[in-house]
Amino acid sequence: MRSPKKQKKPWPTKDAMEQVYSKNLWGGNKSEFYSGIGSHHPEIIEPYIEKVTSFLRSFENPPVVCDLGCGDFNVGKELLDYAGKYIAVDIVEPLIRHNSENFSRENLEFRCLDIAKDELPTGDIAILRQVLQHLSNTEIQSILKKLRDFKYLILTEHLPEADFIPNMDIISGQGSRLKKQSGVDLLVPPFLWEVKEEKPLLTINLEDYPGVIQTTLYKI
Repeated sequence: MRSPKKQKKPWPTKDAMEQVYSKNLWGGNKSEFYSGIGSHHPEIIEPYIEKVTSFLRSFENPPVVCDLGCGDFNVGKELLDYAGKYIAVDIVEPLIRHNSENFSRENLEFRCLDIAKDELPTGDIAILRQVLQHLSNTEIQSILKKLRDFKYLILTEHLPEADFIPNMDIISGQGSRLKKQSGVDLLVPPFLWEVKEEKPLLTINLEDYPGVIQTTLYKI
């Protein structure tokens, strides 16, 4: 009698994301670490930086910003002037080490954390820019519980252009729900995340880039 086949366990998120950078799975050959077109295309990042900068400048006292999934920091570095303190977090240790060596400011701190498992830094504003789209629903649920300690969340997600079924589950890694014609919506099942206010900040639709990139501000 044959023994049943063992199911192949998915890689832990940390291993999957380290492979993304070590094998350049998001493209790019100009630097050792490259976080993909979503972090470098001018028509994607310039309007985003403008909107987020405007929000940060609206505070009487510069806020503490926690960038949860900072990637290669090509976007985060443009926001530093408007934060009292900027804590940039990523799960990939070599990437955090690289960023620490290449970016230095008095109000900047890099930390290597798994935001689904580890305790998050404290702050006023959490930024999640095209991060949740790569994570399983279980990991998203874990993160949402911790986000309650912040006052605001600036969330960016890559979504299908047409109507879609939200929050189809995936194995965490390089890909996103876009391949399943799905995307993350925190306010519907299975998350049903309760917020005080939801404000659309930005929607970007590029001819040569499938789907839309949507940024929303949540008051928690």
